[in-house]
Amino acid sequence: MSKSSAFATLPGALPGLMMDRPLLVTPLLEFAAQYHGDTEIISRSVEGPIHRITYAGLWTRTQKLAHTLVALGIKPGDRVATLAWNHWRHIELYFAVAGIGAICHTINPRLSGDQMKYIIDHAEDKLLFFDLTFADAVAANCKGSPSLKARIALSDAAHKPANPVLADVLMYEDLLAAQPDLYDFPEFDENTAASLCYTSGTTGHPKGVLYSHRALTLHSYAVCTTATMGLSVHDRALPVVPMFHVNAWGLPYAAPMSGCSLVMPGAKLDGPSLFDLMDTENVTCSQGVPTVWMGLLAAMRDKGRKPKALTRVLVGGAAVSEMLIDAFEKEFGVEVNHAWGMTEMTPLGVVNTLKPRFLKQTRAEQMPQKLKQGRAIFGVDLRIVDEDGKALPHDGKSAGHLQVRGPWIVKQYLKGGESPLTADGWFDTGDIATLDPDGYMQITDRAKDVIKSGGEWISSVDLENAALGHPKIAQAAVIGMPHEKWLERPLLICVANGPDKPTLDEVNEYLVSKVPKWWLPDAIAFVEAIPLGATGKIQKTKLREQFKDFAFKSTP
Repeated sequence: MSKSSAFATLPGALPGLMMDRPLLVTPLLEFAAQYHGDTEIISRSVEGPIHRITYAGLWTRTQKLAHTLVALGIKPGDRVATLAWNHWRHIELYFAVAGIGAICHTINPRLSGDQMKYIIDHAEDKLLFFDLTFADAVAANCKGSPSLKARIALSDAAHKPANPVLADVLMYEDLLAAQPDLYDFPEFDENTAASLCYTSGTTGHPKGVLYSHRALTLHSYAVCTTATMGLSVHDRALPVVPMFHVNAWGLPYAAPMSGCSLVMPGAKLDGPSLFDLMDTENVTCSQGVPTVWMGLLAAMRDKGRKPKALTRVLVGGAAVSEMLIDAFEKEFGVEVNHAWGMTEMTPLGVVNTLKPRFLKQTRAEQMPQKLKQGRAIFGVDLRIVDEDGKALPHDGKSAGHLQVRGPWIVKQYLKGGESPLTADGWFDTGDIATLDPDGYMQITDRAKDVIKSGGEWISSVDLENAALGHPKIAQAAVIGMPHEKWLERPLLICVANGPDKPTLDEVNEYLVSKVPKWWLPDAIAFVEAIPLGATGKIQKTKLREQFKDFAFKSTP
């Protein structure tokens, strides 16, 4: 048991006589280098060419990077930011930063400039490593932060950014070249922080979720089990989910634990690019949001076949449709597994694998079960409660607030003040769900009105507040409406400030500097009045009923 455990020893209990070895993440990569040293990590580089390296080679470079970080003044507890795609250099940062006792802070490049500045300052990042793709964003938004000591471009001197604002940028490959190949990584308490992600799935400022070495290691064990992703030495996994999005669902840690090969897509996440990379590199499994699979499905239909080695895909971030499941499984023989989790859950919570008795059913009988988010995995406790906090039965019918707990569930946000946990130690996910007798969870609604678009959260309240700044808008409300490609997109509902109603283009031109571009509403509607409740809150249930027949224009 960890030295910092809050649990008391039972009176009269006999301690086990096992070694006390800390669960740290960097030994995962060391293990892969020792026992799977010839297994490849293949990356589509930002510079263009396909890059290949083995776990053994990656381990050597990670040790060189550790020396680099120390030379740049990084100490235990310091935050080191990344603004990068999925590739081998980003993996090196994951392990080298955590290995010296510092914290790898992955930044979502889809954030607005103000949000990016906020989280860099809030995290007190000391260094920022960035891909060339994001050079302009770094120049515009990552200068002047009091804690930031240096910015490092993830490339070599031949590709140094030309922007004069980035004249002082250091180049990653040049820094590594000057360092020795071996680094003696220290051992320390497994509850030390290793990784930091910010969630914007709530209103207000993004919140920092600080993952411990222990949580990430235990989560990796869970990811490798056959009840979840079933990773093994025989797999070649392509995580389409970005490494800046909850650590690519834990794949960069779980793959070296299992000896699984990684195929990293870089910035090219469109269907044809994914198909070609999967086909060329014999990818067996892949993980991403439904929008990604819709793009890949179009590419498969265009070619009349699946990528030759692909056997299964994991779908998370948003609900998967029956159409998508049927298309992959019936047309192309690729198994689809639903999954659900949160940034606050590291993120894995449930995965939908069918129990044996469901496999005896017809496909039509199975489908209602397959459409559920899935069954809890060991390490995650689930419960649903009513408004008074009373536990509800797991009958598949009773819907309540979904709450979770476990060794990789958040207990406090970074600099968060008040605990987000209930009085008895559970985290409320903000979702409304059912649990059936077989343990399958299904989300039926959201307690908060955030919008899920292509697997990413959009805060309706933040978008409303931004829209209210437009001089031609008196009142504003935002609701999520079904969309054929992104599954859900924001509809902006307004009361005009006078007879001159703004167009959607006018409003979005105003909003583009206030919120991330992908938050911009796809449609605008005007009403005489927005329904308000007794306390002045917008009654979105009434708006959803009012606009129930609304449909976005079809994508050409």
